[in-house]
Amino acid sequence: MKRQEQHVHIALLRGVNVGGHHPVAMSDLRDLLTGLGFDDARSMLQSGNLVFRSDTQAGADLELLLEAEAEKRIGLHADFIIRSAKEWKEVVARNPFRKEAERDPSHLVVMFLKAAPNAKDVKAVQAQIAGPEIIHGDGKHLYIVYPAGIGKSRLTNAIIEKKLGIRGTARNWNTVLKLAALAHQRIVD
Repeated sequence: MKRQEQHVHIALLRGVNVGGHHPVAMSDLRDLLTGLGFDDARSMLQSGNLVFRSDTQAGADLELLLEAEAEKRIGLHADFIIRSAKEWKEVVARNPFRKEAERDPSHLVVMFLKAAPNAKDVKAVQAQIAGPEIIHGDGKHLYIVYPAGIGKSRLTNAIIEKKLGIRGTARNWNTVLKLAALAHQRIVD
């Protein structure tokens, strides 16, 4: 019998292990994925970054499954945002801020959203900017440059989510590239 082809996915958890909120061990998340029948689960950093293999390609269905099972099995209520390795590669390739990525990758973030916002709402977020931040929307992603630093900015994830009406989570460019490398390694293995 031919084995069904597996796909590499990257899961980002929103708001875990940040400022003492929603503490969860990465080993618990890896065990959750393994217990659900996913293969080769790896985590990166303590902020809820997972790479794993699955027979399914359905992002939104996979998000719902992982959210429900995380709450049921380990008592974790958190948003999961899933991208395939192919989608992740496109996120890297479509970065409109290449100079900023080379010069100061820790001040460039990608906000991964549950759904694609409409252009009007992205413009509303851009109009909200009171500092030097720059935003570019691209499908279910916002690329944001924080030249003066993320911690000092008034443009927070909460403000962005409120204006868009869509939940999401952000990762700096260094993390985006590390996850791309980890996903690529899972594909070649």
